[in-house]
Amino acid sequence: MQDFEKLGLFYLGREYDLAAGTPTATPVLYDSRDLVTHAVCVGMTGSGKTGLCIGLLEEALLDGVPVIAIDPKGDLGNMLLTFPGLSGRDFAPWIDEDEARRAGQAPEAFAAEQAHAWKDGLAQSGQDADRIQRLKAAADFAIYTPGSRAGLPVSVLSSFAAPPANVREDAELLSDRASNTATSVLALAGVDGPPRSREHTLLATLFSTAWCAGKALDLPSLILQVQTPLFQKVGILDIESFFPQKERFELSLKLNGILAAPGFDQWFEGEPLDPAALLRTPEGKPRASIFSIAHLGETERMFFVSLLLNQFLGWMRTQSGTSSLRAILYMDEIAGYFPPVANPPAKPPLLTMLKQARAFGVGVVLATQNPVDLDYKGLSNAGTWFLGRLQTERDKARVLDGLEGVAAGSLDRAEADRILSGLGKRVFLLHNVHESKPVIFQTRWTMSYLRGPLSKTQIRSLMESRKAPATGAPAPASREAATRARSTNARPVLPPGIEQYFLPDPATGRGDVDAPTYVPVVLGAARVAFTDPKAGIDTSKDLLYAVPVTDSAVPVEWQQAVEVQGTASGLRREPASADAGYADVPAPAQQPRNYAAWQKSFSQWLSQSQRLDLLRHRATKLTSNAGEEERDFRARVQDSLREARDGELEAVRKKVATKREAIAERLRKAEAAVGRETQQASQQKTQTMLSMGAAAIGALLGRKVISTGTLGRATTAARGVGRSMKEADDVKRAGETVTTLRTQLETFDQTVRDEMQAVSAKYEGAVELEQLALAPKRGQVQVQFVGLGWDPQ
Repeated sequence: MQDFEKLGLFYLGREYDLAAGTPTATPVLYDSRDLVTHAVCVGMTGSGKTGLCIGLLEEALLDGVPVIAIDPKGDLGNMLLTFPGLSGRDFAPWIDEDEARRAGQAPEAFAAEQAHAWKDGLAQSGQDADRIQRLKAAADFAIYTPGSRAGLPVSVLSSFAAPPANVREDAELLSDRASNTATSVLALAGVDGPPRSREHTLLATLFSTAWCAGKALDLPSLILQVQTPLFQKVGILDIESFFPQKERFELSLKLNGILAAPGFDQWFEGEPLDPAALLRTPEGKPRASIFSIAHLGETERMFFVSLLLNQFLGWMRTQSGTSSLRAILYMDEIAGYFPPVANPPAKPPLLTMLKQARAFGVGVVLATQNPVDLDYKGLSNAGTWFLGRLQTERDKARVLDGLEGVAAGSLDRAEADRILSGLGKRVFLLHNVHESKPVIFQTRWTMSYLRGPLSKTQIRSLMESRKAPATGAPAPASREAATRARSTNARPVLPPGIEQYFLPDPATGRGDVDAPTYVPVVLGAARVAFTDPKAGIDTSKDLLYAVPVTDSAVPVEWQQAVEVQGTASGLRREPASADAGYADVPAPAQQPRNYAAWQKSFSQWLSQSQRLDLLRHRATKLTSNAGEEERDFRARVQDSLREARDGELEAVRKKVATKREAIAERLRKAEAAVGRETQQASQQKTQTMLSMGAAAIGALLGRKVISTGTLGRATTAARGVGRSMKEADDVKRAGETVTTLRTQLETFDQTVRDEMQAVSAKYEGAVELEQLALAPKRGQVQVQFVGLGWDPQ
């Protein structure tokens, strides 16, 4: 296994001799870079399709490539069932007890048999327990169950987040995303809203309007805006003519039904749909994030899948270009999500990724057991096809039609038809546009235990230790002062020259809370710049801080300040509620001249306290961007290292290809010469024996003891013995040449492997990052204001 691990090669199995019905010793190694042109896997139930795809994902994770997998059947959770010990005790909790009963075995005996089968299967495919351990250590595995608490919950309805800026700036992309989201929401609400309907147009316009402003739109806000839109016209029609208020109210009631439905609160819980976090841990470790959706209804599945695909597409567009494989998006059983004629919400983002993801190093892998109801025109963007055993002639004909579109005239349909007809379990035809010819191979044994679909109880057991208890956010320092503040309903009258600002109230709009009490704080707003020409850093950030103000000798201590989320431009100059109460303002805060002194101390404190903490990777000379999380920077570094590794390995391959081919060609000629010499020697030996035999018979049967003819034949036989000995020497010399060339080729190949392993070793191991802290230089702190703030409690 060490001959190809970490070399960007995926071990899929061994070549298969279809005529003999047995695998050969030649491994099938798939270049990971080929996967950026995507892959399609087709095979009937029992063909080994799931095992092939899980094996492919295992190889990717071993190579440090993260995976997001959509699992409509519940099979992919098997990737968490990896047991380096390979003992029956490890397998016992996960066996199918019904299958054990059908086999007439006790569960313990059946588990032991499964463990033995896995151990033997792995050994036959050249794998061992150490490789399983490496897989477990290579990635973080998680099963998410949207709309359920069985696995890790994921929040999909709490917020329809605004897409990244590059998507918002592309009118076509923004329109597609808004349209797909509107379609999904309407379908979830049970509303028949085709793209040209007014329901669809209204929702798509609400989404695009909010997103253009960079704002998220949660479901409650969407319902309210359906009743009272923030715009007055749709196209050239005013909103009332286009969609009267009474009918909009009916639509809002249907959307509210989503919120009111039993169990839908679970759609608001859990981790957000953040592809960056789903692909890598905060430390940069690759993840296998499996979304199990078998428990959802058809409508809910389509809603979730389209939402996830759109989020993934938005993340993808923020990445830099690369020719190496950065991430894999895998979806099992795509029938119904990618039909030839209809356009369900999941299809547009899938089609976009098949066309564009290559430039971003993203490989899309799609699998199905139903090859008929698929858009093969769209799938023609896939460069790799894995074709297994098919159920009907119709299925086979449909697949061959699709493959002809990919092969661009190079497909021998009759031969492909013959091969497909002869495929057995775990045997696949691999057609890769990057290779010169198709390959028939038998899949390797998976390291994961393929026990079949996991139940919700089993998923819960696997994920229980990963579910963190909810914790509340700590209260800011000003809130502690609120418990001691005396309040009055009258707003204090302050001298002119004191600027007043009102902080946002998080409870605004909720009917279950009283009017707030405003507590005075001192607010400071500033812009701080950070530059480092060597690191290519030139950035700034806007800061807003609140600090308690007291009657003590030092009324304001900026060391106690807390950062306020938001910007100075988002502050109100008037209270949100006319019924609000107000705490007393300490005397120092009523003196306008104090604010000038506080502004000076605020500037000094920022100069001393503010640091821009960055990360740097010395080998790649990369430096993190301001605000870039460590997880994302580590991913960027690892992508850069993988691209450099793949480039060096390709250079080695190109460097040795010509020399190796020359040695291989000499070997082929030498082997052919051995064949010729052997044949000639055999013929000469036969002719000599015939000549000697004829001479002997002639001498024995002739009238004379030695006749002229007999003498001639004997002389010919004697010369033949000499030629025969020469031919034997030629065979020996040719054989020695073959042996020498074979040794030379094996030595050459080992040298190449050692060189490639050395290249790979340079890029292995943990990514070591350096800390880089930038302080603002003189003149890089610009205070915008220091004034009195009112903090709602």
